[in-house]
Amino acid sequence: MSNILVIYGTTDGHTAKVAAFLGEHLRALGHTVEVDDAKEPRRNPMAADFDAVIVAASIHVSGYQQAVRRWVRDNLPPLSERPNAFLSVCMGIVQATPRVRADLDAIVERFVAHTGWRPKRVEFVAGAIPYSRYGLFKRWVMQYMSRQAGVKTSPRQDYEYTDWEALRAFAGDSSGAIPAQR
Repeated sequence: MSNILVIYGTTDGHTAKVAAFLGEHLRALGHTVEVDDAKEPRRNPMAADFDAVIVAASIHVSGYQQAVRRWVRDNLPPLSERPNAFLSVCMGIVQATPRVRADLDAIVERFVAHTGWRPKRVEFVAGAIPYSRYGLFKRWVMQYMSRQAGVKTSPRQDYEYTDWEALRAFAGDSSGAIPAQR
């Protein structure tokens, strides 16, 4: 099977959970998988050392983590040459309106413009609202944004919107697109 890198950026921890889940599922499919945080990598993973790469990052303030953008730019040629995918973890996808989808597509296009990387596949993954990890101001902002999106939340509990079955299906689909190691 293949040697796959899942490199991620996270702000409040949910994208790390998504990346770990994806790594576990790909391992269950028989792949060798390294899951690494772009901000604090256990080692300096290079795209050239893997058969395929999945990059995951969450949207905050209409952009992705700087560490992910830097890693992508630093690994651009080998990343582009192998099977790859980009997971955009965001709450906007929960709203599922044409306007929100256009906004999310525009955020991905800015990421492409900043990094030079055109992912072979982009997948939007619903994120989480971990109120328990937020300070007072961010709790207020997230509750306001949730109301604007028509999603009722309470700052007294955390919410997770990720469709884990869809993410499992993504892993299976991606696995089929990754060539077997020679």
